Amino acid sequence: MPRPAVPAGLAFLLALSLGGCTQQEAASGGPSPRPSPTYELPPRPVRPGEIPVSAAPVQDGEIRFQVIGLQKGLDGFFGSHAEWKTKGQYVVVRIVTENAGRTNARFDATEQKLLTSGGTAYRIDKFTQATKRQPETFLLGAGVRIEMDLWFDIPDGAEATGIQLFGSPPLGFRTTPGTTVPLP
Repeated sequence: MPRPAVPAGLAFLLALSLGGCTQQEAASGGPSPRPSPTYELPPRPVRPGEIPVSAAPVQDGEIRFQVIGLQKGLDGFFGSHAEWKTKGQYVVVRIVTENAGRTNARFDATEQKLLTSGGTAYRIDKFTQATKRQPETFLLGAGVRIEMDLWFDIPDGAEATGIQLFGSPPLGFRTTPGTTVPLP
């Protein structure tokens, strides 16, 4: 049985589309990157007393960080089982930690440092961190994200200017250099 005739122009367009090559791909020498799908997460309200921070994500070692919230000038806190006054003032930095690696990464809150305008770096307040039920150290599985608070007790009058974040060193390394995120 004879085949129906296909116009030459239509045959050319069909061959071009089936070949998977576009003019842009041909001009650039390779396939153009396709946008990757993203999760549609619903926005959440900022917690009372917290300043939203829109810092870009940063990475140190195997862990990607994003600072999303800040509270400063707190003189105490109420926990589920305690009330406590600070020695100076509390500064609370809300972060998202994400393991960008393919194996477990160890996160240690005690390594994170709050930087002040006077040039002093402060570590978390372990007592407050525990009382507020925020983890001190944990393993972050591959691709796992956790949102948490870091509680710092710094002197009255000290102004928080940034946070230095330390991730988990890649396999074969002992330490990471850390990365700094400015605070508003």
